[in-house]
Amino acid sequence: MCEERPSRDSAPRFHPETYARRRYPPGRKADARREAPGYGEPMPATPTGLRAVSSALLAMSRPLEVQDVLHTIVASARELLDAEYAALGVPDDHGGFAQFVVDGVSEEQWKAIGPLPRRHGILAALLEEGRTERLADVRRDPRFKRWPAAHPDMSDFIGLPVRHGDETIAALFLANKRCPHPENTCGFTEEDEELLGMLAQHAAIALTNARLYERSRELTIAEERSRLAHELHDAVSQKLFSLRLTAQAATALVDRDPARAKEELHQVAALAAEAADELRAAVVELRPAALDEDGLVATLRTQIRVLDRAHAARVTFRGEGARALPAAQEEALLRVAQEALHNALRHSGAAHVDVVLRRAGRGAVLRVTDDGSGFDARGVRRAGRHLGLVSMRDRAAGVGGSLTVDSAPGKGTTIEMEVPGG
Repeated sequence: MCEERPSRDSAPRFHPETYARRRYPPGRKADARREAPGYGEPMPATPTGLRAVSSALLAMSRPLEVQDVLHTIVASARELLDAEYAALGVPDDHGGFAQFVVDGVSEEQWKAIGPLPRRHGILAALLEEGRTERLADVRRDPRFKRWPAAHPDMSDFIGLPVRHGDETIAALFLANKRCPHPENTCGFTEEDEELLGMLAQHAAIALTNARLYERSRELTIAEERSRLAHELHDAVSQKLFSLRLTAQAATALVDRDPARAKEELHQVAALAAEAADELRAAVVELRPAALDEDGLVATLRTQIRVLDRAHAARVTFRGEGARALPAAQEEALLRVAQEALHNALRHSGAAHVDVVLRRAGRGAVLRVTDDGSGFDARGVRRAGRHLGLVSMRDRAAGVGGSLTVDSAPGKGTTIEMEVPGG
């Protein structure tokens, strides 16, 4: 690469604080820093060669949403090749870009540039011809049109397609190498091209995995909505139907049997209270806004208190030194706890369900234990499905965690989920 490089202090780096400013409002910067790639790890000296690729791959390997993966790819590529500007475009089906992410351009400047670019010129060549372009001065290339208003001036350029199998899923390009080089020559070297190619191969895997995870989560949400609809119908609707019939009976008895009518009205009040508890128990299964503000421990404690009132079984909770975790891990733990509680309270006939959340290193362990009917855990594992266990395992894996199930007929069930923290 270049013989002269900027000092460590001046070199751009993908730092957790930068990640926090880009993604989160001031009130949630602490959460953002915990979620940022590389949080809690010492910032090494400016890396070169394979060390730089390794650092970039580590950042991309974190379980992130698609938009976060795109930002990580672009920031990693810009740092890897020491460029002023980097961008990545994901094509749509209409000659434009479904997503376009930049690094090195301020938010104000990006807004001033205007609409997303179309697929023409060099960008079209990257996507349609599928080859790497390394240019001494992009402005002198015959395919170059012109810069939009407020667009930064760029000279030396390197770009390549990001491919998954035979499909080109994105175009990644960088401009303005940040080191001295002879006039009319490209600052980006063959070594840069090789490193960027390695990065692009792994970027394709990271982006594809993020898309699959996002799709899986969408399907899980749809399944949960369907289940909640059934819960509302089976529990609350039946209670309301009984309440209406009892109220009608009380109305008919008011004149001829006031004492009996009074009994029926007491039953109306009891049914109304049960319906309210059933509705409250169903509603708490939706992700509450309190999770963002109160954290996982307080949210679990509140929800379990509601469930304890709504069900005949005793439901208890203990939080043992658990610390704040990345938001994605907290939501996954909450969802797994809800699913395990739902199974125990609706299907197992348990008299007692105990939930424990405890600290484990930088992460946490959630354990939900019931004394219900239990089931053949080994048989279920072979069959591959049972009462949302697949969904719970997917949630755990999606945040880098693990899930274990211990159960046997007549012996109750223990579900344990562990996450690594951030």
